[in-house]
Amino acid sequence: MKARTWATMSVVLALVLTACGGADTADTTSAAPETTTTTQAETTTTVAPTTTTEAMSTVGSPENPIKVLFVPSAEAAIIVTGGELMAQALNEATGLTYEVVVPTDYSATIEEMCASPENTMGFIPGAAYVEASALCGVDVSFKAVRFGWAVYWAQILVPRDSDLMTIEDLEGKSWAYPDSGSTSGFRVPSLMFSEAGVTPGEQVEAGGHTQAALAVYNGDVDFATTFFSPPLLPDGNWDETMSPELPDDVIATCGPNEDGSKLVCGADGEYRILDARASARTDAPDIMQKVRILAISPGIPNDTLSFGPEFPADLRAEIEAALVAFAGTDAWNESIGNQDFYGWTGIEPAVDSEYDGLRKIEALLADQ
Repeated sequence: MKARTWATMSVVLALVLTACGGADTADTTSAAPETTTTTQAETTTTVAPTTTTEAMSTVGSPENPIKVLFVPSAEAAIIVTGGELMAQALNEATGLTYEVVVPTDYSATIEEMCASPENTMGFIPGAAYVEASALCGVDVSFKAVRFGWAVYWAQILVPRDSDLMTIEDLEGKSWAYPDSGSTSGFRVPSLMFSEAGVTPGEQVEAGGHTQAALAVYNGDVDFATTFFSPPLLPDGNWDETMSPELPDDVIATCGPNEDGSKLVCGADGEYRILDARASARTDAPDIMQKVRILAISPGIPNDTLSFGPEFPADLRAEIEAALVAFAGTDAWNESIGNQDFYGWTGIEPAVDSEYDGLRKIEALLADQ
């Protein structure tokens, strides 16, 4: 990539790399949850009683549940299962009723938040937040933390035995990406390609980061773009001066751990892989030996939890407190903290100005 491009992207993104806050724990009650679930595969949804219209019902009542929206960047079934655990914890803490919803794509998630401004909360990427904020005033509350990082990266995946070594080598090559609304999977890579003067060939919307990684593994495309989170190392933390890949002798040892819950490397599993390849470990246990990282982007602000623009302030405060408490429980790790879900190891408060860098990237993309 042109030096000017990387400098521009790094300066833009540096504006938003701030961190604050933490999570504490709180007790929960045993009240039975009232949740319903909508997934992209279903054709029916729960309908409120005909005697009470949603507009007249209190937000968070069974007749007008709070919609908890999750973008479909992971397997829908995993999102639904983990989302229901979160909905149960929130119900026990607040007494409110929640409905877990997985729209068909990123755009549909934004549309839902703007169409139902008073009763929606969404776990959405930074670029989706920027779009939703501009469209209807959606407001950020929290940002994700993953193993201490409040940022993540885009990565370009290629076959390990391919001769693709630079971004320029991707000219005319077939490309799989998760969704056109994905920040790390499409928008930031699109800027990288544009600034490098690269025009990919056939483009395949894979439907998720796991599926995009598997498209390279299966030989369906020449390269894919997904999210990158740094590996956990046995002798210190990864930093951006280091290669995103492990040494070749370590790569040879990589595979799922004994119970299949993690993708690890090393004689004793002392390394842990956290990028999109890890979520493909069940279908492709040797994905580390078959798929490598060609390049990563500068840091991108982490995903958000945001609220619809007319969401009641008092209820929002209750939910925020309940989420902070939930983040300190073991159940969090089976919900949004699950690596096969979104892999959030925690949350921190966020403010709108942290996403100004992404607004500038969106403007640059619009000018291409």
